Amino acid sequence: MYLTATTQFGLEEVLAEELSQLGATIDHVGSRAVEFTGDKKLLYNTILWSRTAMRLLRPFADFYARDERALYDEVYRIDWSRYIAAGQTFAITAVVNKSSFEHSLYVAQLTKDAIVDQFRERTGERPSIDTKNPDIRIHLRMLENDVILSLDAAGDSLHRRGYRRGTNEAPLNEVLAAGLILLSGWDRKSTLIDPMCGSATILTEAGLLAQRIAPGLFHQGKFGFENWPDFDAGLWAEVRAAAEAQRLEEPQAYLAGSDLDPRVIDQAAANIEAAGLDECIRLSVRDVRDAQPPQGQAPGLVITNPPYGERIGEEAQMAALYKTIGDALKTNFQGYEAFIFTGNLEAAKSIGLKVSRRIPLFNGPIDCRLLKYELYRGSRRPPVAG
Repeated sequence: MYLTATTQFGLEEVLAEELSQLGATIDHVGSRAVEFTGDKKLLYNTILWSRTAMRLLRPFADFYARDERALYDEVYRIDWSRYIAAGQTFAITAVVNKSSFEHSLYVAQLTKDAIVDQFRERTGERPSIDTKNPDIRIHLRMLENDVILSLDAAGDSLHRRGYRRGTNEAPLNEVLAAGLILLSGWDRKSTLIDPMCGSATILTEAGLLAQRIAPGLFHQGKFGFENWPDFDAGLWAEVRAAAEAQRLEEPQAYLAGSDLDPRVIDQAAANIEAAGLDECIRLSVRDVRDAQPPQGQAPGLVITNPPYGERIGEEAQMAALYKTIGDALKTNFQGYEAFIFTGNLEAAKSIGLKVSRRIPLFNGPIDCRLLKYELYRGSRRPPVAG
């Protein structure tokens, strides 16, 4: 089957690598999406194991719709009984770009009308709409009036892992946190520290990687594909059992985080416990200026997502905070590699360290960078020959 996994800008190559390792044949790496080929077992494994896919789509129809009438007619022409069974609820998610149709909600409404009308005329009954938790979620993508219709295999965005009990004001989503770790090249064995850990999403995703825990195992309720006509319950049970058997109980890496706010650390601890990682991650209440590497551990990685300072008048405060981060890294973490993920590129200049790599990403609508710093021991300059 042909499949499309969507992701966030900047994580496409990471996602393609993940899918390849799961056994996919990669057909095309595009913007925020990877198209690939595989069988039903791969689909189930991707839902369970992918850390950087937001949605997994199975395209089943494509056509050109020059106007409203054409869109309605083309949708009506599809045999919807192949995709939606009697008594099932459904919902349409529409994404419209560069099209003569201006509103995605209107496109979704027109598509829904065509489907409902077909059922009513063929069976005398109409399927119900459930926008919150439908049995079948249909994804419509329209680019310049070319339409692709897909079934959404997950039904909900895959970043909603299901382990988060509480979050601070501006949490990273789980896909982005996992993406940062994978982009860093972390080996899943060496020390990883987050000195401004907030609700500990980076640490939790690192823990899931290190302990070989499939993120899809936390999902509450059914995935979308479990309501498809060709769902194979036996194969799904087999794939889940294989994923559960891969989990490593013994902690594989030294993972630690700290934050200044005790309430935030309490939230972080609840999330870590819900992910079954309380034996693997250490937390403490500490100012970033006092962050220290663990004693007796070889240097590893620092990865953190400091505040960006969205409010007016916070510029000086942010510059001071980022200078403090730079000073702490310079003084306390020699021999480590550091990755700072930020949407405040002006404040990042105050870190005062040489950037060895800049990776463009987004956190929601915010243009961000993942900045890499190599924290050499002592001076980097070679001695001058006398």
